[in-house]
Amino acid sequence: MRILLWIIIIFALAAGASILISQDWGYVQFVVPQQWRMQMPTKFFVVALLLAFIAAYMIIRLVRNALALPDVVGQWRERRRRQRADHSLREAVVALHEGRYAKALKFAKKSHDAGGQPAAALLAARAAHALRDDARYREWIERLDGEDIQLARLMTEAEFAVVSCDYREAAEKLNILQPDGRRHIAALRLSLRVSMALQQWDESLHLIRSLRKHKAMTEEEIRPLLCRVHAGRLRACADGDSAGDGVALIKMWKAIPGKERGDRQLALEVVPLFARIGKGHVVRRTVERLLNAEWDTALARLYGFCGDVNACLEKGEKIWLQDHSEDPGLLFSLGRLCVESQLWRKAEDFLKRSLRRQPEIETHLALANLFKRLERHEEEQEHYRAAAEMAVALGTSNSFRSP
Repeated sequence: MRILLWIIIIFALAAGASILISQDWGYVQFVVPQQWRMQMPTKFFVVALLLAFIAAYMIIRLVRNALALPDVVGQWRERRRRQRADHSLREAVVALHEGRYAKALKFAKKSHDAGGQPAAALLAARAAHALRDDARYREWIERLDGEDIQLARLMTEAEFAVVSCDYREAAEKLNILQPDGRRHIAALRLSLRVSMALQQWDESLHLIRSLRKHKAMTEEEIRPLLCRVHAGRLRACADGDSAGDGVALIKMWKAIPGKERGDRQLALEVVPLFARIGKGHVVRRTVERLLNAEWDTALARLYGFCGDVNACLEKGEKIWLQDHSEDPGLLFSLGRLCVESQLWRKAEDFLKRSLRRQPEIETHLALANLFKRLERHEEEQEHYRAAAEMAVALGTSNSFRSP
């Protein structure tokens, strides 16, 4: 339908033009006084005027294009240069992710030389660092001097400082990054690694809370980190307690949320701290809840250090021993509690049963101390020798395992 409409319009215009041309338009006369006179049909004049206009337009366009030719060539060359730079930059990115660092450095250099893009210098710095070429790494990282690339430069320098275990430098770069402490997720993760390496436990705890708030880490990732941080804070508090009364340590322990205090690994870390200052009873309830929820031999071994000797002995003998009569950890704890209660025969029985099921240096030493109190010196020396032999064997084994 549209084609038919256009055919009708074209024919109508042709008919109109034919009628218009068939009319007599008269003449156009040009007169120059006393010189010459020119006369032509009006139709010819109109056609000549139209052709003159077209010719003038074409000449003007030709002249303008000729004058603009240097700029056009320059723009074309600039586009070609940018295309080559972009192509080299893409090749550098691919090579860097493929682990072909020498090739990545080569293409990044070509891209930087062609276009001077900061991203190319950043890629070149990363490739040089991966090649362990510190001189070229420093050369390329110094080229990142623009305001728009400073964030990337500082993050890169901090990341590589962490890789090199230079945590002090990494902390300095992160502090320059945002002095007020407000950082994006990647910076928070890097700051957490640095603070934990520097044993800045309070800062580490704050960073973990921030990452959890932003859902940047899963609970499975957070749990062991929290355990390590809480243990480090408590250990630092215990070491710095000049009074030795454990008040600050107990206060810090109670300030930990109950869900986090219920971590088994944390309990294994903190029971010896409280036992060392005679405050094992502070963590006794936590240890009991953990053992009631799920039995753990290593944790049961520490139960004997939780103070409240009579309460612990009653709990262990009357409740746990019925279901875990062969557990070496529980037997050790009961033996130690019996020593505290001066139940010598029961202490010897529990400790020997624990030793038969799981030989440990600690159990040998406990038996040696027991026999020292009972003035059974031959048996005392026997267990001291056994503990020494186990310690030597363990030290030799660890020396072979170490690189």
